Amino acid sequence: MRARIDISQVEADTKIRAKYLRAIENEEWELLPGPVYARSFLRTYGDYLGLDSRLLVDEFRRRHERPSERDTRPIGTRRVRERERPPRRRIPPWVSIAAVVVLILLALGLVGSLTGNSTPSGGSARHSVAAKRRSRHVTSPVTTPVRAPLPTTVTLHMVPTGPVYVCLVRGDGTRLIYEHTYAPGQTIPTETGARLLLTLGNNNVHMVVNGHPIPVAPSPNAIRLMITPPDSVRPIPLSQPPTCP
Repeated sequence: MRARIDISQVEADTKIRAKYLRAIENEEWELLPGPVYARSFLRTYGDYLGLDSRLLVDEFRRRHERPSERDTRPIGTRRVRERERPPRRRIPPWVSIAAVVVLILLALGLVGSLTGNSTPSGGSARHSVAAKRRSRHVTSPVTTPVRAPLPTTVTLHMVPTGPVYVCLVRGDGTRLIYEHTYAPGQTIPTETGARLLLTLGNNNVHMVVNGHPIPVAPSPNAIRLMITPPDSVRPIPLSQPPTCP
C-alpha cells in the first residue's frame, strides 16, 4: 500500500496468483497449496517488496510448521544415498580364526598371572574379601544436569520500516518511549523490563524480543501489545492500563 502497487501488478510480476497473495497478507496459510509453496511464495513476495525474505521464511517455519514437515526428506533421496554407499568388504575366514586364537592365548596368560600372584596365606584372602565388600558399598555420585534459568526480563529492539508512532511503558507505568514518531533510518531505543506494554500506530516496524523476531500483523487501528518473558507477545485492548498515553 505504501508503494502504491496494485495486487494485480504483483501477480503479474511474481507469477503468484492474487488469491494466494491475499492469503499471505491475511495469514490464511490453510488456503495455500502446502508448506513448500508457502515458503516459496513468502520468499518471492518478500524479495519483491524489498523485505528480509529469509526472516519471513524462518518465522513461518517456527510458528506454522510441524517438526515432521521440517525434517521429512524424500524417500528417493535416501535411496540414492544408500546406493552411493560403498559395498562392505568381507573379512577372510583366516582372520576370524587368528582372532580366536589370540583371545585364547590372552585368556590363558591372564589365568596364569592370577595363579602366580595368589598366596595361600589366610591374611591375604581375608584382605581380598574385605576389599571386595568395601567396593560393593561404593557408589558413584549422581550428577544432575543443570538447566539454564529462564529469563525474567524481556529486551525489545525495533527498527522502523516506515513512519511509525511508538509509545512504550513498563508494567509499573514507567514511561520509556512517550508518543514519538520514527522514520526509516532513525534509531528506536532498545528497552528492557519485566513486562512491557507497547502501542504502535501501524505495523511499519521489525520487532525482535530477546533475540527472536516477532512479526507485527497489520491493523486498521492502533496496535497494543503486551510483552512478557521469555518472548511472549500478545495483543491487548487499548484501554488496558497502564495506557500510553
